[in-house]
Amino acid sequence: MITIDPVAVSTAKLHGLMLGAIGPRPIAFASTMTKNGDPNLSPFSFFNVFSANPPILIFSPARRVRDNTTKHTLDNAISTKEVVINIVNYDIVQQMSLSSTEYPDDVNEFVKSGLTMVSSEKVKPYRVAESPVQFECKVNEIVAMGDEGGAGNLIICEVLLMHINENIMDENNKIDQYKIDQVARMGGNWYTRASKGMFEVPKPLSTMGIGVDALPEAIKNSPIFTGNDLGKLANIEGIPEKTAASTFVNKHNDIKDKIQQANQIEIHKFAKQYLDRNDVDTAWNILAAK
Repeated sequence: MITIDPVAVSTAKLHGLMLGAIGPRPIAFASTMTKNGDPNLSPFSFFNVFSANPPILIFSPARRVRDNTTKHTLDNAISTKEVVINIVNYDIVQQMSLSSTEYPDDVNEFVKSGLTMVSSEKVKPYRVAESPVQFECKVNEIVAMGDEGGAGNLIICEVLLMHINENIMDENNKIDQYKIDQVARMGGNWYTRASKGMFEVPKPLSTMGIGVDALPEAIKNSPIFTGNDLGKLANIEGIPEKTAASTFVNKHNDIKDKIQQANQIEIHKFAKQYLDRNDVDTAWNILAAK
């Protein structure tokens, strides 16, 4: 048995050990708004439900370990006292992950992640249309756990309105736990899909991913690629140059032969096979070569 004294290890080390040990953790996909009306969207896995009467959800944006700065979500919750908590299912997990990239203040993570903004009814922050369940909330209280890097901030939210996609309901008007298809965070890059088991989602780049909005229109609007596919394709620093992509393809005869006479849809289907195996580099070279 290994014994860990929290004061004897670095915050980063302790953080990793705790997240590896405590899971699966549900994800609060939190939508907030600045005082100037700019949208913000970010996921947090320090989250759960704590009361039904009144309906209370709590999530915690921690201070960054590396430099002790606070996140935009916390700043917005302090200034506006409103948030929408969107539930994450498997269909949007890659786009959710992409939204956690630390874009500048003036960048809209809805746009970068390719998710749809829907106006709320009782609060100003937008809802995520693709989320199966959305909670419009007022912020009752924010409790700071400390003032050093890694310290949490409990945002205590009272649910004012709950929106449920009717497609996840069963014949008894209850939420079908298979249809909602929720995902949760584990340690490191690992997630779990409630009905399928664990899977890995690489963390977003430390540099900025180009975002779904920067994808070529033919890819962004392709009937072949899902939202998760677009999230994977958008989490790169730059689209490969055609010359480099062609060089890559020409080194792999099986790929070259497959795409030589293929039309756009066939190429997208072929690239998707690699995306399904999380081989984003090969998928991009296939797409960029044509």
